[in-house]
Amino acid sequence: MTTHPTGPAASATSIDIHAHCVPTGLVETLLAEGGRYGIEIRDEDSRRTAIVAGRVRTGPLREDLSDLAVRLATMDAAGMDVQVLSSWIDLTAYALPAAEGARYARMFNEALVATAAQAPGRFETLCTVPLQDPVAAAVELRHGVSSLGMVGVEIATRVDGRELDDPNLEPFWFAAEELRCVVLVHPYDSLAGRGVSRYFLGNLVGNPAESTIAAAHLIFGGVLERHPDLRVCLVHGGGFAPYQLGRWDHAFGRNARGAAAQLTRAPSEWLSHLYYDTVLHSSHALRFLIDTVGADRVVLGSDHPFEMGDGDPLATLRRVPGLTPPEVSQISAGNLQRLFSDVRR
Repeated sequence: MTTHPTGPAASATSIDIHAHCVPTGLVETLLAEGGRYGIEIRDEDSRRTAIVAGRVRTGPLREDLSDLAVRLATMDAAGMDVQVLSSWIDLTAYALPAAEGARYARMFNEALVATAAQAPGRFETLCTVPLQDPVAAAVELRHGVSSLGMVGVEIATRVDGRELDDPNLEPFWFAAEELRCVVLVHPYDSLAGRGVSRYFLGNLVGNPAESTIAAAHLIFGGVLERHPDLRVCLVHGGGFAPYQLGRWDHAFGRNARGAAAQLTRAPSEWLSHLYYDTVLHSSHALRFLIDTVGADRVVLGSDHPFEMGDGDPLATLRRVPGLTPPEVSQISAGNLQRLFSDVRR
């Protein structure tokens, strides 16, 4: 079934896959009914944070995550037609008990769609799902795509300590494959337990490392072999994975300590099956990524509104050495238009 031919992205010439949002009214809802959702909003030292399930604290709830006017002005300044809105990853709330997690995800997704509707033609949306309960996550994903018109889902690189090849996650992967929707994988709690608090290393090194580990579990754990129609996109250019594909293939070829146990194809083939955003901050690194996986597997990203984001992803793309106009068009919008048009509702 053709699914999304008339959405905002259909006629766009630039689409940003990686843009975080706290929906309009979400914080106010949690302030009024936090107990119902298992999330408490606190004001401490002039900073507002959320406490999830009484044990997981988010970072500061920044105003620019919710400010629609600032978001639109930033998009216009960068020549960005459409943003694909997804949750700030701190608010995926996998620590919640299953029932509260499902209730929270439903409220969040309805609020995100309502937020996008305030600026018709400028936004697509990715839902959040209670992945701590994979069956409920599959239900919410189907609701988000089929009932709310969302184009996919954002998930974290780990699910409250579980890796993405955990067998219990199969119901979610089945649903995502069946819907042929985008699954955006984003780092969370990067390199927890390691000494990365200094020099911003939790972000600079930790985030790419988390994406690399997640990609490795998806590949070596056989998730992509079992679900070859998944449309998985890794942020930050896939972390370190594209640079290490030779090492991964070497281990596969020798079945080093079981590296090939769940694979029939080389890891490099599966790396070329994934999608990657452009948030690399280097035209030469982006050139390497495109050469490695193909221009048909790379999509624009900004990581709005964070300081490690790319404020002008179109300019970054146009600086890539040797990139042809058709490739620029493909990466800036064409690849995502193809994916969104293929979502099954």
